[in-house]
Amino acid sequence: MKEKLAGPAAELRITNLVKRFGSAVMATPAFVAVDNVSLTVPAGSFFAMLGPSGCGKTTTLRMVAGLEQPTSGEILLNGKDITHLKPYNRPVNTVFQSYALFPHLTVYENVAFGLRRKGEQNIGKRVDAMLELVQLDGYGARRPAQLSGGQQQRVALARALINAPQVLLLDEPLGALDLKLRRQMQLELKRIQTEVSTTFVHVTHDQEEAMTMADTIAVMSHGHVEQLASPIDLYERPATAFVANFLGKSNLLEGRVTGTDGALLLVETHGVALRLPAANRPAAAATDLYVGVRPEKLHMTSAGAQLPAGHNALQATITDSSFMGVSTQYVVRTAWEQELTVFAQNMGVDGMRPRGTAVQLHWDPQHTFAVPRTGAPLETEAEEL
Repeated sequence: MKEKLAGPAAELRITNLVKRFGSAVMATPAFVAVDNVSLTVPAGSFFAMLGPSGCGKTTTLRMVAGLEQPTSGEILLNGKDITHLKPYNRPVNTVFQSYALFPHLTVYENVAFGLRRKGEQNIGKRVDAMLELVQLDGYGARRPAQLSGGQQQRVALARALINAPQVLLLDEPLGALDLKLRRQMQLELKRIQTEVSTTFVHVTHDQEEAMTMADTIAVMSHGHVEQLASPIDLYERPATAFVANFLGKSNLLEGRVTGTDGALLLVETHGVALRLPAANRPAAAATDLYVGVRPEKLHMTSAGAQLPAGHNALQATITDSSFMGVSTQYVVRTAWEQELTVFAQNMGVDGMRPRGTAVQLHWDPQHTFAVPRTGAPLETEAEEL
């Protein structure tokens, strides 16, 4: 079935892509939506473009689809320049958030639509096989209005994939679904991509969605790529303060490098000595940087308690707490009035610590990262919404 359904997966290469809206002729200031973006999507991979609204991810996708023309730059599929081809001449298909199904056609006819337009014959087996792939065999006679949101999304996927595109573009495809169904469809999308081995390029603002499905993620902000890496590398070794704050939560502390201790970098923050792997120091970072640690990597103990040898440590006071089921989220304030977040796993042993309690925070230096000090460390949190 894979040979029949899958397109010849292509490598997508974007080079120096720029898109400006507005012009001097129109007497409107130019707005740069995509600013010199370059990236490569390996053939057969699941690739995600992640970022807040207005970061340029959807505009980039629309240029790949041919729905927007670039101001400059190149778009290549397997080395072939498709930058200025008409959308219908590109071996790509797009799945939109709105599904865009034909309400008057059955599920079968919706899926078969593209093949019929191309005048292909004997399409029944291909449609049946595609409906089986998306787990909708037996639904061919129904109309879109008789389906749930998740089922309609599967029909949209089947309709796009049956044309054997070299690249499938997904523009916020799960945005209209409720949380439970969205998580179910995340797993389904990844399963389908694995089975057909087509190159998937997925645009989303949902961090969990991107990290659940994608092999590689490009985190975008203000029209450019902040970092391109695997989900694990992005989370554990963010390259910028934006990435550190956009992908989950991070505690970022202003620090200054004071020296090294073997493979460890010595950093002072507000009079406190911290250590982190020297390899985690970004190439762009000067002496001044932000030291980062994720809330779940922090351990919280009573003030004065014995700490594990070699751990980084800070003194703080609890200012707020929220029980979240699997964990308790604490907000603590340091001596220099900075608030940090701590996730304490719910082990069913200790109760919640009250506000005003003096505590020690400690963590393994190996769980510490660093990013260049550019702008305020918490400036991106609002864009996560």
